[in-house]
Amino acid sequence: MIKTTMKIDGMMCGMCEAHICDAIRKAVPAAKKVSASRRKKEATFLTETATDTAALKEAIDATGYTCLGIESAPYEKKGLFG
Repeated sequence: MIKTTMKIDGMMCGMCEAHICDAIRKAVPAAKKVSASRRKKEATFLTETATDTAALKEAIDATGYTCLGIESAPYEKKGLFG
């Protein structure tokens, strides 16, 4: 799994977070556990394969928010019996 973290500027409320999550789901249909936080000014999601960051940035910018950066890193599920 790959965890992608995006720094996003412009989120002010819960609806802003929902708009970001919807934009990510449309741009990356395979995205799982999509979440956005206005306090952290970021959104995260998981995928099985690498994501097209240019298309993702374009999708976020098209919603009226500003994508400040995208980082991807390997993700290992944390469990009780790790």
